[in-house]
Amino acid sequence: MAESYFLSESGSPISLGRIYDLLVSVGYADAVKTDISASEKLRSGIVWCIAAVNDETLTHLEEIEIENRIGEALRLIGCPHPLEASQIETLDFKAIFPVVQWLVNRVRTLQDDDRDHENQKELGLDIMNKIKLLRERIDKEGATIAVQKLIPLLGSLKNLELQESEFQSNCNVKRSELQADIIELEGRIASDWDGKIPSDCLSHSLVESLEELHSAKKELAARCRAIIAVKRQLDDVPSQSELIQYERRFSELYVHIQKKHRQTRQYYGTYNALLEIKELMLKETSLLNSISAQFQEAITNAAGRMKLIDSMEGIVKSSQQKQEKVQLGFQEEQKVCDALKQRNAAASAEQRRCYTLLKAFQEECSKNEKLRCQSCT
Repeated sequence: MAESYFLSESGSPISLGRIYDLLVSVGYADAVKTDISASEKLRSGIVWCIAAVNDETLTHLEEIEIENRIGEALRLIGCPHPLEASQIETLDFKAIFPVVQWLVNRVRTLQDDDRDHENQKELGLDIMNKIKLLRERIDKEGATIAVQKLIPLLGSLKNLELQESEFQSNCNVKRSELQADIIELEGRIASDWDGKIPSDCLSHSLVESLEELHSAKKELAARCRAIIAVKRQLDDVPSQSELIQYERRFSELYVHIQKKHRQTRQYYGTYNALLEIKELMLKETSLLNSISAQFQEAITNAAGRMKLIDSMEGIVKSSQQKQEKVQLGFQEEQKVCDALKQRNAAASAEQRRCYTLLKAFQEECSKNEKLRCQSCT
């Protein structure tokens, strides 16, 4: 029987033997048998590749079932090329070749992955054998410090290999679950929904999403209100610069009040002194008028003169006592003045020191404000 050919998309001729070679290259040995028809070999080879892609071992009945539903099986494993059983019977190479080529590529990929996994296992066994030999040599020759440090590292390597194996198994399980979900979903779409999702499901999902969005907006609004309330409380608390300004204004007000108080005391002192001078001048005027009125009568006889002299001596004595009293008051006031001068000098020194400290404090506050602004930005 002459071998049939057809042209691929690139224009090169493709024969049935080339399709057989592809199947043989991935391990399908029945492709070289001569006692089986071409359509049977192609159908069995495609079923074998589908089973290899799904990593399954099929029974004879399962193979027959897949052969009858080969188009659906190809769609379930994600084959992008359509193929029906009737096209295999009629040896439609143009439809068969891309399917076989895609299946062979998938099988090769899986075989390469399995081969890599096996190589890793063999490498791990080789490492374990070398470790065993190394431990035997250590037991014979005696352990050194370097070898003692190596033992924990080997334990870590073993743990890493165990973790890698667990991760690989978890990945395989997850892949199987996802493939099962995909197959189930595609089956449900093909059998029940005809590729359309029910509107009730969409409406329910939309309502749930809107409710979640509304709830999230409420929560966001509540948090925004809380943040604004906290900001208002922070604004009510004066900052460091404002406190310094308040302190400065209170200090200025205190100085102004002290100045007014001192000025008022001076006014009261001046008034009292002038009032006392007035009283003394009135007394002096009255005394002079009395002396002037009695002088002519007293000067005419001796008794009057003696009486006038005694009166004048009494006046002088009273004036001296008054002078001594004023002198004592002056001395006391002088002492008070000296004490106040000393206190003033000490207060001035303390004021200069306070001004120096205040200036340093203000500079540090300014630095602190700058650092806070930089940290906030």
